Amino acid sequence: MTDGYTGADLVTDALESYGVDYVFGNPGTTELPIVNAIAESDLEYRLGLHEDIAVGMAGGYAQRRRYHAHHDDSITPVGVANLHIAPGLAHGLGNLYAAKIAGAPLVVTAGNHSTDFRHEEPILSGRLADMARQFCKWSDEVLDVAALPTMLRRAFRVAMTPPTGPVFLALPLDVTMAETDAKPERLGPIPNAGRGDPVQLERAADLLVEADEPVLVVGDGVARSSADAVSAAVDLAEATGARVHGEILSSEADFPTAHEQWVSYLPTSEDHTTTLLDTDTICFAGVSTNTTLTRHDEALVDPDTTCIHVSDDAWQVGKNQPADAAVIGDPGLVLQDLTERVQGRLSDAVVADRLEAIDDVNATIEATLGDYGEGDGNDPRASKAQLVDALERVAGDAAIVDEGVTSKFVMLNRWDFVPEQYISNKGGGLGYGLPAAVGAAVAEQQRDDPRDVVGFIGDGSYQYYPHSIYSAARYDLDLTVVISDNRTYRILKDNTLGLMGGEEDDYEFVGMDFEPGVDLVKNAESHGARAEQVETPAEIEGALEDALARDGPDVLDVLVHD
Repeated sequence: MTDGYTGADLVTDALESYGVDYVFGNPGTTELPIVNAIAESDLEYRLGLHEDIAVGMAGGYAQRRRYHAHHDDSITPVGVANLHIAPGLAHGLGNLYAAKIAGAPLVVTAGNHSTDFRHEEPILSGRLADMARQFCKWSDEVLDVAALPTMLRRAFRVAMTPPTGPVFLALPLDVTMAETDAKPERLGPIPNAGRGDPVQLERAADLLVEADEPVLVVGDGVARSSADAVSAAVDLAEATGARVHGEILSSEADFPTAHEQWVSYLPTSEDHTTTLLDTDTICFAGVSTNTTLTRHDEALVDPDTTCIHVSDDAWQVGKNQPADAAVIGDPGLVLQDLTERVQGRLSDAVVADRLEAIDDVNATIEATLGDYGEGDGNDPRASKAQLVDALERVAGDAAIVDEGVTSKFVMLNRWDFVPEQYISNKGGGLGYGLPAAVGAAVAEQQRDDPRDVVGFIGDGSYQYYPHSIYSAARYDLDLTVVISDNRTYRILKDNTLGLMGGEEDDYEFVGMDFEPGVDLVKNAESHGARAEQVETPAEIEGALEDALARDGPDVLDVLVHD
């Protein structure tokens, strides 16, 4: 046992100095120096019963905390997760991927064997930095305690500098146990992505003015930018008369969907998306996922369409479509600048003509999606639409963390979310939403006036990590989890029909139904939550009201039909 100041002490001191309050983790032997140092610090350890739960909690925490930081620049919007060597890191890769696609600023660490012991290939060995690299902005290992202050500072700066995302550092035992007289290095201010190239901005403004029927596709980079970025998107849409859509797989509220120029989120299906993107000029702002779930036969955007790209991520600019104007910068600041450059250059008559064209598209969308999610009215279970409508009536102001999968699109179509209200699993891999909801509840617990947090989770997703509820109960988090329970992997059935063709009766759907089903109520209760099953539409609102009125975690298993 070391008596002096060690690398592990330096790690916890650095985290505290950088504004970290919580470390999410699942401990193991190579992490014990860090865990012991946390016990002697002001940091709080949040236990997850699986490493991927710990990473998911850290991701949801970071996503909610980023919104809080938009209004308080003293907040460090970083989630920190501590994992256990090679198998533990492997367990956490699913939600590390999810955090990468969501742009969640994370610093993930894992203990490793001492550097002078690895030649014996001890149990649990692996090349940790290589394992994490494809899902991180930067992945490395600290090989000497003298390098620890600089690498920790670098990790936080890389995670928080736009485009934000995860960073991984391996921490060997001989580094965390070594004595040192080093201290944490100052973090310094984190820059935004800037206002963009003035030449490209002027080019983009000209293209928007010259367009016949401009379309603005807003991506999640807008919501992540700042508190004012969504308003900047609204100002640009109004100044140009542009029709507005959310990017494919939107996972944040990037535009007020009650606005008259909002039309819809772009679906993952080729036919509908190509129709909605069939125009002469498109401005993609903060977009990263503008492609379909599986390969498409035709181009989603006509090669002759003029494309404007705005992003803080250079990789996304001109990635899938050519960029006729390319602005690399903070989406919120760039959209503000574009608005100023187009104002006064379009007559009221031109804007009015563009708005009239939007009305025609809206009428088509309403005819197509107006009853989406309402299902079979003869089924005694709730439809997905009934569940979403009840949830909006009872918890309209709640912070929503969504992994409803097939229920997600019903929610997005029917609920007019406001900025900073909604986050979803953007990566598509199941198992992020429930632990992310727990992490979001941790973030809200830090606020003087916390919002209700509702996790909206499909039954298939819930069963990935139901033991996330243990963490919510252990730390007495005020969290309501609503399970949209149709007893099936509905998304896979839908994808089978889309990919293979035919009718539902043509398939056996191997491995896609839960028969016999898991008793989700007893499962949640076993982990310390209050839980109940909601069997009919009439019971939903009362059950929600009761759950939201209580402190602590509640799980509502709501039976729905397809």
